[in-house]
Amino acid sequence: MMVKIGKTMQGNITNMRQTVSIERMGYGSEAVGRLADGKAVFVEGAAPGDVAVVEVTEEKPSFARARLVSVEEPSPDRALPACSQASRCGGCPWAHLSYEAQLSAKRDNVVAALARTAGMDAARAEELVAPCAPSKRQWGYRNKLELGVGRGPDGSLELGMRREGTDELVRLDVCPLANRLIERAPKALRGALRYAEGAQDLGIFRVGVRGSLRTRDVEVALWAKPGPFPRAHVAKLASSAMRKAGVVRVLSEPGRARKVKGVEALEGRGWWSEELAGARFSASAPSFFQVNTAQAEKLVAEVVEALGGERGLSGAFVADLYAGAGTFSVPLAAAGAEVAAVESAGTAVRDLRRNAAANGVDVEVVGGDAARELPSFGELDALVVDPPRAGLADGVVDDIAAARPARVAYVSCNPATWARDVARFEARGYRLVRVRPVDLFPQTHHVELVGSFERA
Repeated sequence: MMVKIGKTMQGNITNMRQTVSIERMGYGSEAVGRLADGKAVFVEGAAPGDVAVVEVTEEKPSFARARLVSVEEPSPDRALPACSQASRCGGCPWAHLSYEAQLSAKRDNVVAALARTAGMDAARAEELVAPCAPSKRQWGYRNKLELGVGRGPDGSLELGMRREGTDELVRLDVCPLANRLIERAPKALRGALRYAEGAQDLGIFRVGVRGSLRTRDVEVALWAKPGPFPRAHVAKLASSAMRKAGVVRVLSEPGRARKVKGVEALEGRGWWSEELAGARFSASAPSFFQVNTAQAEKLVAEVVEALGGERGLSGAFVADLYAGAGTFSVPLAAAGAEVAAVESAGTAVRDLRRNAAANGVDVEVVGGDAARELPSFGELDALVVDPPRAGLADGVVDDIAAARPARVAYVSCNPATWARDVARFEARGYRLVRVRPVDLFPQTHHVELVGSFERA
């Protein structure tokens, strides 16, 4: 059925309403159905199995986008979100799906990426991809929150989340995705920072909060523009609001680049600590660390298994590219491997060296670009790579193949760019033998995965 609600040009279906059946979740916040003409339509807030009335808002040659008007027949996979802001904030866009449906959709998206982007036979892709490893906690799992800073109608400081794809700040008092140490940080820090500011804008544009349920360590990172800053005053108020948290000031400029000009420890040591896979880690405010600690341990276990297990790693020469603070380097060295770790970010390099020393393992830490440093290692027994969302740069797969590791573990948070690199690996004589999705981000479309390769 199609109902016209406004004037449209002939052949243009924008502003038209249709009843559609929703087929699946896409790799994103939207669900996918088919319009009457067979064109794919992406619908925010819909669930696979819904029969819904939608209003087309955008039409492209090969797809359309639509607004969910009403759900005529709800899917059995629908769930009631645990957060009242779920539909506005954008931090948990899959909260309206049952957890079983989320896990199934994440695995399906990995399979689809192999078939669509890597050009793999669909039957082989289905066979290779294991079930998505579930998270013990579906809510309250995050050890980190990143809060945007804005201004209310009266000019007072506000804290919340940036709605995806917009600059709109959604005010939050509590975030149910965060663990119990930091879930109320938005309200607590809003009051503290408002008082600290008074009538003076302190140039704070982002607030990061980390909390570990294992070490009980909490740290507040205030991202602020360089300039005069009442350090002791702000540190005292922010630390008190979060129950004696450490406080650091990250000197940077607003924007997506996040170029860090310096870090000042205002209260405490200047880094945050966590326990993972039997090791103790510390991470400076700008350094990356996995936000779901328990699930990150599953990632580590998958990587160790992909590289031959503890018995196979003993005495092996292993390279860890994009090593970060050592999430994989330290456990691999503890298993007996000789590890060379490459990381380009200066803060992460310092964290990695500190973490190796703190855990009593020997890791050769190389500060630099993975593509530039890899050829200097010569031949390797095994390699783990955990690149940014963009995947591996052109030529890196060639350099890896030249180093001739017998096994490669590729950790990724982006199935599309990972699948592109799968095709590159297989063209260079490495066969994908197993894929394990791991759900580090319940209530969202994001998924981590470990792809295991063996040299032919």
